[in-house]
Amino acid sequence: QFVESGGGLVQPGGSLRLSCAASGFTLDYYAVGWFRQAPGKEREGVSCISSSDGITYYADSVKGRFTISRDNAKNTVYLQMNSLTPEDTAVYYCGTCYGLGYTGDYWGQGTQVTVSS
Repeated sequence: QFVESGGGLVQPGGSLRLSCAASGFTLDYYAVGWFRQAPGKEREGVSCISSSDGITYYADSVKGRFTISRDNAKNTVYLQMNSLTPEDTAVYYCGTCYGLGYTGDYWGQGTQVTVSS
Protein backbone atom coordinates (compact mmCIF):
# COMPACT_ATOMS: atom_id res chain seq x y z
CA GLN A 1 0.00 0.00 0.00
CA PHE A 2 1.19 3.49 -0.85
CA VAL A 3 0.32 6.49 1.31
CA GLU A 4 0.60 9.95 -0.22
CA SER A 5 1.00 13.13 1.80
CA GLY A 6 2.23 16.69 1.58
CA GLY A 7 -0.43 18.28 -0.54
CA GLY A 8 -2.11 21.56 0.26
CA LEU A 9 -3.00 25.02 -0.95
CA VAL A 10 -0.18 27.08 -2.38
CA GLN A 11 0.04 30.32 -4.33
CA PRO A 12 1.24 30.37 -7.93
CA GLY A 13 5.02 30.28 -7.99
CA GLY A 14 5.15 28.43 -4.71
CA SER A 15 6.55 25.02 -3.82
CA LEU A 16 5.42 21.81 -2.19
CA ARG A 17 7.06 18.49 -1.46
CA LEU A 18 4.96 15.39 -1.70
CA SER A 19 5.84 12.16 0.05
CA CYS A 20 4.94 8.61 -0.92
CA ALA A 21 5.45 6.08 1.82
CA ALA A 22 5.21 2.35 1.29
CA SER A 23 3.46 0.27 3.89
CA GLY A 24 3.89 -3.45 4.16
CA PHE A 25 6.59 -3.88 1.57
CA THR A 26 10.01 -2.58 0.57
CA LEU A 27 10.27 -0.01 -2.18
CA ASP A 28 13.84 -0.89 -3.06
CA TYR A 29 12.97 -3.19 -5.95
CA TYR A 30 10.31 -1.05 -7.57
CA ALA A 31 10.25 1.88 -9.91
CA VAL A 32 7.89 4.36 -8.26
CA GLY A 33 6.20 7.35 -9.76
CA TRP A 34 3.72 10.13 -9.34
CA PHE A 35 0.51 10.55 -11.22
CA ARG A 36 -2.13 13.24 -11.09
CA GLN A 37 -5.73 13.78 -11.99
CA ALA A 38 -7.13 17.25 -12.46
CA PRO A 39 -10.86 17.92 -12.37
CA GLY A 40 -12.49 16.77 -15.58
CA LYS A 41 -9.28 15.28 -16.95
CA GLU A 42 -7.81 11.83 -17.21
CA ARG A 43 -5.12 10.71 -14.82
CA GLU A 44 -1.65 11.30 -16.21
CA GLY A 45 1.89 10.28 -15.38
CA VAL A 46 4.00 13.04 -13.89
CA SER A 47 7.28 11.43 -12.99
CA CYS A 48 8.91 8.07 -12.33
CA ILE A 49 12.19 6.99 -10.74
CA SER A 50 13.77 3.63 -11.37
CA SER A 51 14.48 1.15 -8.62
CA SER A 52 18.25 0.93 -8.66
CA ASP A 53 20.06 3.34 -10.96
CA GLY A 54 18.06 6.46 -10.29
CA ILE A 55 16.89 7.02 -13.84
CA THR A 56 14.07 9.55 -13.85
CA TYR A 57 11.26 10.39 -16.22
CA TYR A 58 9.19 13.55 -16.33
CA ALA A 59 6.16 14.71 -18.22
CA ASP A 60 7.00 17.64 -20.49
CA SER A 61 4.66 19.86 -18.50
CA VAL A 62 6.72 19.52 -15.32
CA LYS A 63 10.28 19.23 -16.62
CA GLY A 64 12.58 21.72 -14.96
CA ARG A 65 10.07 22.39 -12.17
CA PHE A 66 9.52 19.04 -10.47
CA THR A 67 12.14 16.69 -9.07
CA ILE A 68 11.53 13.11 -8.03
CA SER A 69 13.79 11.39 -5.53
CA ARG A 70 13.78 8.36 -3.30
CA ASP A 71 15.13 7.43 0.10
CA ASN A 72 15.09 3.66 0.30
CA ALA A 73 16.19 3.76 3.93
CA LYS A 74 12.96 5.59 4.71
CA ASN A 75 10.97 3.55 2.21
CA THR A 76 9.75 6.82 0.72
CA VAL A 77 9.66 8.57 -2.63
CA TYR A 78 9.37 12.34 -2.87
CA LEU A 79 8.21 14.83 -5.44
CA GLN A 80 9.59 18.33 -5.04
CA MET A 81 7.36 20.73 -6.94
CA ASN A 82 8.57 24.26 -7.64
CA SER A 83 7.18 27.14 -9.66
CA LEU A 84 3.69 25.77 -9.30
CA THR A 85 0.93 27.03 -11.56
CA PRO A 86 -2.85 26.66 -11.39
CA GLU A 87 -2.52 23.99 -14.08
CA ASP A 88 -0.75 21.80 -11.51
CA THR A 89 -3.91 21.66 -9.41
CA ALA A 90 -4.87 18.01 -9.11
CA VAL A 91 -5.03 15.01 -6.84
CA TYR A 92 -1.59 13.44 -6.84
CA TYR A 93 -1.10 9.71 -6.50
CA CYS A 94 1.95 7.51 -6.32
CA GLY A 95 2.47 3.96 -7.41
CA THR A 96 4.67 1.62 -9.33
CA CYS A 97 5.57 2.79 -12.79
CA TYR A 98 7.25 2.03 -16.07
CA GLY A 99 8.24 5.25 -17.74
CA LEU A 100 5.22 7.44 -17.14
CA GLY A 101 2.85 4.52 -17.15
CA TYR A 102 1.17 3.06 -14.08
CA THR A 103 1.84 -0.59 -13.36
CA GLY A 104 0.00 -1.00 -10.06
CA ASP A 105 -3.23 -2.77 -9.27
CA TYR A 106 -5.18 -0.09 -7.48
CA TRP A 107 -4.89 3.55 -6.48
CA GLY A 108 -4.44 5.02 -3.03
CA GLN A 109 -6.33 8.03 -1.72
CA GLY A 110 -3.92 10.56 -3.15
CA THR A 111 -3.13 14.01 -1.86
CA GLN A 112 -4.78 17.20 -3.09
CA VAL A 113 -2.63 19.98 -4.49
CA THR A 114 -4.36 23.28 -5.13
CA VAL A 115 -2.51 26.19 -6.69
CA SER A 116 -4.46 29.37 -6.36
CA SER A 117 -4.07 32.97 -5.32
